[in-house]
Amino acid sequence: MGISKYIRTAFSNGTKISRFNIIYASLIGASSHFILFFVYKYIFKLHWENLPFRLVGVLLCIGSIYRLKNPDFLGKYFRYYWHLMLVYVLPFIITLFTLKNNFEEPWLYWEIFMVFVLISFVPDWLMFLIDLVAGIFAAIVVFLLLAPVKELLATPSFDVGMYCIVIGFSIVAGYLFNYSNLQGLRAEEQEKASEKYAALEALAGGIAHEMRNPLGQIRHSLDEILQEVLPSRYEAREGALNGGDLIDVRKRVSQAQAAVNRGLHIIDMTLENFRGGDLLRHDFASFSIAAATRKAIDEYGYASEEERRKIHLQEGEEFIFRGDENSYMFVIYNLFLNGLHVLRDQPDGRIDILFETEGERNRVIVRDNGPGIPPLILERIFDPFFTSGKKGGSGLGLAFCRRVMRSFGGDITCMSEVGRGAEFTLSFPKLDRELIDEFESRLYARYKPLLSGKSLLLAGTDIGYRSAIRRQLAPLGMKIREVADGASLLHLVSTTKSDLVLAEIGLPVIDLPELVSKIAAQGKETPVVAYATGKHPSVVKEMEEDSGIDAHISMPPVLSELLQVLKVSLETSREALRESLAGKTVLVVDDLDFNRRVIKSMLSRLDVTIIEASNGLQAIEVLEGHRCDLLVMDLKMPVLDGFASARRIRGSETGYRNIPILGLSGNLDNKAMQQARLSGINECMMKPVKLKLFLQNVGSMLKGEKKSGALASDGPDSREDSADAEHNAVQALGS
Repeated sequence: MGISKYIRTAFSNGTKISRFNIIYASLIGASSHFILFFVYKYIFKLHWENLPFRLVGVLLCIGSIYRLKNPDFLGKYFRYYWHLMLVYVLPFIITLFTLKNNFEEPWLYWEIFMVFVLISFVPDWLMFLIDLVAGIFAAIVVFLLLAPVKELLATPSFDVGMYCIVIGFSIVAGYLFNYSNLQGLRAEEQEKASEKYAALEALAGGIAHEMRNPLGQIRHSLDEILQEVLPSRYEAREGALNGGDLIDVRKRVSQAQAAVNRGLHIIDMTLENFRGGDLLRHDFASFSIAAATRKAIDEYGYASEEERRKIHLQEGEEFIFRGDENSYMFVIYNLFLNGLHVLRDQPDGRIDILFETEGERNRVIVRDNGPGIPPLILERIFDPFFTSGKKGGSGLGLAFCRRVMRSFGGDITCMSEVGRGAEFTLSFPKLDRELIDEFESRLYARYKPLLSGKSLLLAGTDIGYRSAIRRQLAPLGMKIREVADGASLLHLVSTTKSDLVLAEIGLPVIDLPELVSKIAAQGKETPVVAYATGKHPSVVKEMEEDSGIDAHISMPPVLSELLQVLKVSLETSREALRESLAGKTVLVVDDLDFNRRVIKSMLSRLDVTIIEASNGLQAIEVLEGHRCDLLVMDLKMPVLDGFASARRIRGSETGYRNIPILGLSGNLDNKAMQQARLSGINECMMKPVKLKLFLQNVGSMLKGEKKSGALASDGPDSREDSADAEHNAVQALGS
């Protein structure tokens, strides 16, 4: 820590201005200086008294009292006024009067009194010494200017050495007593804060669980509205809207969906911020920083499209970090929340995100061009429960960010100048080459069984991007054919059998939306994945909704992102879903009827037999009388919850003990995930479930890819896909 920063910290720690301090310091200071003048002048008739000096102290104290009626008095400069008042009414006046009275006995007592009082109001040792020395030095200077020669030549009538020992001991003892008292108060505050933290976490968890159900119902109803009014990718339906009506309905539904998603997002952020304790490092996995950051940008709950346009991800060399992807994304969410808040009234406001891999650490830099953060606030922004300038803030967001980053073995810091924005730096330890190679090897091992031998049509104008994609997919043994325009791609789709299409959005001759329409008109169900380049950045979301594109990625390609999107597109194609789900029996368990109907509607078009139960005890009774292929179960239910039900099922000697179990919950934290793992639940999903990932998980579990009691938590598959892809899955199932 630099000297200037240490002094600023000392100033902050030594400036404790509370209503209590102002009242007692000002009232006692003003009254005592005024009264003592008359007492010492006319009753005890001390050698020297001075009313003007006393009145200046009285006026300074009255100025502090005025602050109580006018909180804006002197603004941020009141801190300096406070120290000026303390210095004047304590060390300056008392030392000056001691010198002018030639160290008479009463003033020697006042010097000791002054030391203890100053320590109580200035608890930082460095700031205390600065105030004490400043006051004494000023008193000596004034004494030398005012004193006649005979006073300067006067000899003190007390033992200076002995008195200095008493003063020194008073300073040390006073500071130690004050420090001990402050430590005790801080311990009590921390204990109260922990209790408050736990109570707020429990409250937030309860609210989240209760709010997710109605928000999930609204989102499901909106999806059903779109499903009814929009034509399917594979066939046009009679009565579907078109033209201006269709655009208007889509716009209104999209706005409603955005509001619901933002509400769910705020619930997630609130829960994550309230969760205390470090992350469990044995659960850490390796992730691509570029893929995780893009996912955070895509999934953040923006209040408007204008907010989304303020986020800019700069191209740079990506790196692999080891940690928890979900927690990293919430770190980015908190930085977005704060940044967008200060930029809300700034039309040219922007947040830039860039990656750095130079030096000893990898870094993610999140920089905004907002008003900046004042130095005294900057020193405290990572303190728990500290908030400034944002009504309704909990003061937990940045404290959570620091806790997460330090759990990763890194840190978060902030640099800012008023008027020049703020720059947050997330630092990560560099991984050994062996860990990076292991990460890539595990990715290939995970995806090779599904993608090996598959036929991929790759179309795009940029040869560099096509080469990068081909190089990343080479170890999987996929059959890749390349073209540079839409017409050539359509010819290949029409004349050859292909499993997947990966194409640039802005293809020449025939663009991608028209191409998808022509493919559907031929009756082909080939999944189409779009990739966006710098020329065609963020039009992908609307294009997915309008054209039936299955999913999208951004360039330059990131291995984990590319493999994940190809896997999801293949597994959620109509052909793959029919193959894995047709003829199966699924037991759906939830105490709320609407939640059961949501799951039923997701599976009803896939020739799946569905049996229902309202609690775990009923579910076990059903399993004893019916053969079921999959159990989809809420984790929080009356009578017998999901955890207890799973333990009974896994611990029984029945034929259904190995049934795949998919758990659903409105509040999934590390504790709940660990409990689910120990209970034997195969996979957990957050309510409200997203259709595409739900179908992918169900398909994988029915094919036996999810082993009993082994939660998928390592790698990209452990997170939900973007909500942007849900509507396409709804349309794909529509016919």
